[in-house]
Amino acid sequence: MTEVKKPLNFIEQIIEEDLKENYSREQLKFRFPPEPNGYLHIGHAKSICLNFGLGVKYGAPVNLRFDDTNPIKEEQEFVDSIKEDILWLGFKWEKECYASDYFQQLYDWSVQMIKDGYAYVDSQTSAVMAEQKGTPTQPGIHSPFRSRSVEENLDLFEKMKNGETEEGAHVLRAKIDMASKNMLMRDPVMYRSLHKNHHRTGNDWMIYPMYDWAHGQSDFIEQVSHSFCTLEFVMHRELYNWFLGVIDTKDQLNPKQTEFARLNLSYTVMSKRKLAELVNNKLVSSWDDPRMPTISGLRRRGYTPASIRKFAETIGVAKRDNIIDVSLLEFCIREDLNKIAPRVMGVLEPVKLVITNYKDGKEEWLETENNPEDESAGTREIPFSKELYIEREDFKEEANRKFFRLSIGKEVRLKSAYIIKGEKVIKDENGEILEIHCTYDSKSKSGSGTEEALRKVKGTLHWVSVKHAVQAEIRLYDRLFNEESPDTDKEKSYLEFINPDSLQIVNGYVEPGLKGAGVSEKFQFQRIGYFNVDKDTTEDKLVFNRTVALRDSWGKQNQ
Repeated sequence: MTEVKKPLNFIEQIIEEDLKENYSREQLKFRFPPEPNGYLHIGHAKSICLNFGLGVKYGAPVNLRFDDTNPIKEEQEFVDSIKEDILWLGFKWEKECYASDYFQQLYDWSVQMIKDGYAYVDSQTSAVMAEQKGTPTQPGIHSPFRSRSVEENLDLFEKMKNGETEEGAHVLRAKIDMASKNMLMRDPVMYRSLHKNHHRTGNDWMIYPMYDWAHGQSDFIEQVSHSFCTLEFVMHRELYNWFLGVIDTKDQLNPKQTEFARLNLSYTVMSKRKLAELVNNKLVSSWDDPRMPTISGLRRRGYTPASIRKFAETIGVAKRDNIIDVSLLEFCIREDLNKIAPRVMGVLEPVKLVITNYKDGKEEWLETENNPEDESAGTREIPFSKELYIEREDFKEEANRKFFRLSIGKEVRLKSAYIIKGEKVIKDENGEILEIHCTYDSKSKSGSGTEEALRKVKGTLHWVSVKHAVQAEIRLYDRLFNEESPDTDKEKSYLEFINPDSLQIVNGYVEPGLKGAGVSEKFQFQRIGYFNVDKDTTEDKLVFNRTVALRDSWGKQNQ
């Protein structure tokens, strides 16, 4: 068979054309430029996979550059988490860079722009400057400070840098065109004065560059060949190129900005501000709460790097915004865990099952497979005894013909064990079932090859031996919002769509082999779903997070 080549996406097509016309392969360099003002989410994972994936495809270096130009919101905690996320996804950067590495160079270029007549210090309030900018259909008007002398601008700018002027009293603006159809070209702000301690530079600088000024110049300093941004930066590209045009490039490579659609995922929000609001208002436990779309939250919930890379590959890169159904992300993790997760038995809502004709005190160790999808996974032994836990929903006293689980007078098979028949129930004074009594066919042991063992029954139940069961806290996570697009309603806050049932905690029982399970180990609880050992687990307490159910129940509900 001939291998089918995957078609190039539009970004790869641009790179291929550039390689034919303007660039050598050795000039290719990419970057991932996060702001260290929060934890990365699944949308950033798409960008990580794009940039680092291109690096792998073309054998080109990829820099990790932190856009640390706002000391008000940035913390070392966020820097550390971002690095951990990228490494966990399976990527390595060429150089670890920071916009703050270039503060001196950016300042020097700004001084030269003032001397060349391309920048000036404005001493108006932000509200007045915004009013002067005009509208998309009306040109703006010049600031009264636009004609300040070079000497005065240089003097004020240096005082701003040294913190000798009042915070917020002045800004440095580029002198471009107040009549431009692109509002961003109407003398944009390059620097604002902030008397704040920076997590890397301390109090060395009392001015901080704006994104549009720092970003393109940082790309240039690092000689990045292709700078990929999301669609909201389309209008910024003209300014990106203008800034590169006024600095001294010395015939070096000018980076090229290209935009792609950001990831919008259903039943969640992707704004860092809103995610921070969820954390700060304690609507979730932390940035790595397993309901959060953060990479750390997905990792804690039990997602794998391979599943997220597969998701990014599947959705691809597009030129138009759209909403991706979270069911696709869940499909990717199911597909991956189905191949790698050992099968175990756990009971979430237990009810006691007593096998009345099984000998008191007798125990057996039964062989069962670890993963039918992986022959090399082998088998293990699990204990069997007279008293077992089964799921409460797996029994009905009276059931119709479509109920293929246990009921009075009907038979089912216990997974890897025997065929049993429901006989009677024991109830408390409120009618709640305390025990289900049944009998078993001693010749029907799974794998024994007997005629009785080969007998077909319609239902198979999972179970745990009461005597050997290990208690566990099981956290059943669901979607954080019950609305597909919670932050697009113009009448309501996205907070009104929080799903009150996004977390349910139950105390269940698991087979004894899980007693020593380590944090982040992944399992399929047979017939229930995929689960991950949470970091809250201690020597005395097992805690499992449900990663995803075995089937897409949300999809069925929506249909």
